Amino acid sequence: MSVNLHPHALERMLLRGANKKEVTATVEKGEVFPAKLGRKGFRRNFSFKQQWKGRFYETKQVEVFAVKENDDWLVITVITRYF
Repeated sequence: MSVNLHPHALERMLLRGANKKEVTATVEKGEVFPAKLGRKGFRRNFSFKQQWKGRFYETKQVEVFAVKENDDWLVITVITRYF
């Protein structure tokens, strides 16, 4: 199984502070939940302990929405939350 990124997902990753390693780990080892339009959602928390946009956060949560293509996942978008 591989994790492929749609160009939209790449844009969102850059804007929202996620990287390919985190996205891949979220799909491979994160919590799975149903999403709209036949997609799957994946969620995982990462220790962050850094500043993001001028504020300090302990945790970064990466949420990935993807569709299955054969045995692979195509990531459609990425959302991050900091807390």
